[in-house]
Amino acid sequence: MKILKNSIVISLFLGLINCNSQQNGISSSSEPKTNAEISVKEGGKWNNRKYEGGTFKNIQTLTLNPRHTDHSFDIRFEGPGWESNKIAYRLYLDWRNAIDIFGKTTDKMVLPLVGLDGFDSYHLKQDWGSDVLKVGKGQGIGSILRYTNNQMYYFNKVENTSVKVENSNKKSTVNISYKGWETLNDKIDLTTKLEIFPNERFTKATVTPSKAISGICTGIVKVKPLELLKNTSTNKKWAYIATYGDQSMFQDNLGMAVFYEISSVENLADGPFDHLIVFKPTTKPIQYYFLAAWVNEPNGIKTQEEFVNYLNEKLNIFNSNNKL
Repeated sequence: MKILKNSIVISLFLGLINCNSQQNGISSSSEPKTNAEISVKEGGKWNNRKYEGGTFKNIQTLTLNPRHTDHSFDIRFEGPGWESNKIAYRLYLDWRNAIDIFGKTTDKMVLPLVGLDGFDSYHLKQDWGSDVLKVGKGQGIGSILRYTNNQMYYFNKVENTSVKVENSNKKSTVNISYKGWETLNDKIDLTTKLEIFPNERFTKATVTPSKAISGICTGIVKVKPLELLKNTSTNKKWAYIATYGDQSMFQDNLGMAVFYEISSVENLADGPFDHLIVFKPTTKPIQYYFLAAWVNEPNGIKTQEEFVNYLNEKLNIFNSNNKL
C-alpha cells in the first residue's frame, strides 16, 4: 500500500511539472516542433472599433468581425501566428495583410506566451525573443497585396475574411479565405495557405485567386537601403530575392528571403515600400516560399556570407526537387 501511495504522489508531481512546463513555454521531448494558433477575446464588448475587457481564448477557426481593424485588441498579436523551433511569424488579419517576424532565442514553442498582456510587450526583448521587424507601410515578408502603376492596394474592402489553423507532428498550417476583395474595378476571392515545418525557417505559401487579375504580388519590406541579393537555380526554374543586415527592430542582423518559381512571375519591381515579386494573372495556385533568419537564434546565422550560403543550399534543393 505504501508503494502504491508513493507511486500516486510521484505521478501527481510529474503531472504538475508537465503542466507548469507547458504554461511556461518549456517543451517536453514529445512536443511538436511547429505550432499555429489564433486567439480571440471573449467576455468583453465592442466600443466602436475597439474591443474592451475580456480574456483571450485559443480557437481553431475564426470569421473576422466586421468591426475589426488594426489595433482593435480583439485578436492576440493581431492575427494568426505560426512557428517552428527556429522562427515565428504572424499575419495582420486586417486591411494591412502584412506578415511580421518574431525572432526566437529558444527552440521551444513560444506563441502561447506572446501578447497575453497586450501589444507592447512583444516589441521589447523577452526571454523567448521579440518582434524583430518594423513593417511600417510595407507588406513585411511574404504576404499578398496588389501592385499596379506604382501604387499598393491593400485589403481595405473585403466582404468576409476567415481563418483556420491546423497542427500535426509533420507541420502547422494557417488557411485564410478572403471573400469579395475589391481593388480598382476588380472583385475576387483569394485563399492563402501557409505551412511551416520542423527544423526549418521557411514558410511555404500557396495562393489561389478566383479571377486572373494583374498585380498580385509578394515581397520583402525595405527597412533600410540594403543590397538586394538575388540568385537563380541552375535549371532556371527557381530564384530568390533577399536582404541581409542590421535591419531588425534592435539594429542587429536579420535576413529575409523569398523563393519564387520563375515561370509564375511577371516581373520584379521596386515598390514604394517593398522589393516586389509580381505574379502573372492566373486562377491556378501560386506557390512560393519565404523565410527569415535572426542573428540571436540559438546557433543562428551571423553574417551575410553565411546567409547567402544557406539560401544557395536551399536553391540547390529546388534545383533537384522543385520544392523544399
